[in-house]
Amino acid sequence: MERIIFHIDVNNAFLSWTAVEMMKHGHKEDIRLTDAVIGGEAKTRQGIVLAKSISAKSKGIVTGERLYEALKKCPNLKTYPPNFHIYNQMSKALFNLLYQYTPDLEIFSIDECYLDYGKVKKMYGDELVFAHKISQEIKDTLGFSVNIGIGNNKLCAKMASDFSKPDKIHTLYDHQIEEKLWPLPISELLWIGKKSSAKLLSLNIKTIGDLAKADSHLLYPYFKNQTLKMIENAKGIDRSLVVSEGSEQKGISNSTTSDRDLANPKDICQVLRCLCDNVAISLRSQNKYAHVISVTLKDQFFHSYSHQRRIVNATNSTLEITKIASQLFAEMWNEEPIRLVGISLNSLCSTVNHQVSLFESMESKDQNSALDKTVDHLKDKYGSKVIKNAILYGSNISKK
Repeated sequence: MERIIFHIDVNNAFLSWTAVEMMKHGHKEDIRLTDAVIGGEAKTRQGIVLAKSISAKSKGIVTGERLYEALKKCPNLKTYPPNFHIYNQMSKALFNLLYQYTPDLEIFSIDECYLDYGKVKKMYGDELVFAHKISQEIKDTLGFSVNIGIGNNKLCAKMASDFSKPDKIHTLYDHQIEEKLWPLPISELLWIGKKSSAKLLSLNIKTIGDLAKADSHLLYPYFKNQTLKMIENAKGIDRSLVVSEGSEQKGISNSTTSDRDLANPKDICQVLRCLCDNVAISLRSQNKYAHVISVTLKDQFFHSYSHQRRIVNATNSTLEITKIASQLFAEMWNEEPIRLVGISLNSLCSTVNHQVSLFESMESKDQNSALDKTVDHLKDKYGSKVIKNAILYGSNISKK
């Protein structure tokens, strides 16, 4: 079966959804056609621009800048407060519409998702024809437009959906990577943050194609564990699966939202380690083991991204789960501030048949397992703060 993935992204979601709601209640002007922004609440979001109209963008206004800076660029700018109750309703309506066609849908953030079209292509036919049908149905039914990217994996589908906006459909199949992806500036590659982009430019890597052809040994001193993943991304390689809601329900997950942006990797890892401890305890309480470990990050603008790894030997060890989760974080983080950190354990099983490698010690694994059970017993009897793994020391994140 050919792998075909859709990435569906609402065009300027917060502004579009606000406009739809306003016109539904009699407002005659479509704010999407004016100089308008959705502005964050001053107390919690420090008065930043959460979304902007095309006209406001043409005045130099960018998402994330402070409202007073935006008003300097455009004195006639109209600002509207965010309404997340409405946004959640609009988001739910979009995903419910898509669920009518397939259950293989991964909700990536409030305004975007992945759809595994390869599994239903025999039912609905050519993917481009179907994409145009869905795009029109969303406009007619819900009143807003989307961009749709189509590729043979999630990374290429998401890159395609960003090629040009709004209300567009683009493809980035495997055979189109050299033509469409490689000429793009390195800063446009998914998960490449500002710092990484600047560092790559200083190494004379200016395009995505330059990175795809780069020697990993030369880049490793600068990017460490992220190196191979960055090069794979540049080559358009992505093995991650579309994880539907039904699949997630078969696992154990935990996440926490910070009341401030986390920009220090040590702070983020501290939170991640505590979450790993929590889900590992839950896993052991059910006498389960996990084959898939997944880390999710959500940035300051409410967009999330995740990275997962399937391991041969299912585990419920706090140490192993934490080690893999930390590696996933190092590979995926784009050095942008983070608001939410999440961990999930999936593909659970009740028994484990361990395949021993030459570099593993079964004695060490047994000792770790015994230690986990002892710690679980102490926490259950005396409370979660009675004892902590050394890697968790100093954290004030409690189990939810």
